Amino acid sequence: MENYDKKSYYNAKKRVKEVKIFYRSLISYIIINIFLFIINLIFSPGFWWFLFVVAIWGIFIVLQFLRIFVFKNKIFGEDWEDKKIKEYMDKDKKQ
Repeated sequence: MENYDKKSYYNAKKRVKEVKIFYRSLISYIIINIFLFIINLIFSPGFWWFLFVVAIWGIFIVLQFLRIFVFKNKIFGEDWEDKKIKEYMDKDKKQ
């Protein structure tokens, strides 16, 4: 039971860290894009180049959101890592 508790704690801590990183990324995205909008408005109001940054960076923010909150690391997550580690260890035992 103790190993289960340690593993649960480790997984929860890892998940909290990922959520924290996501929120930091989101805050950076908002603040930096506001500044880019202001710079764009001042120096080249005829061409909205900052929208390219908003769109491209926004795609990565959405992908990060999906990975953390929707798929919850099911793709290449903890279970996948454990399965692969066991697979490689079994393969090494056979050799």
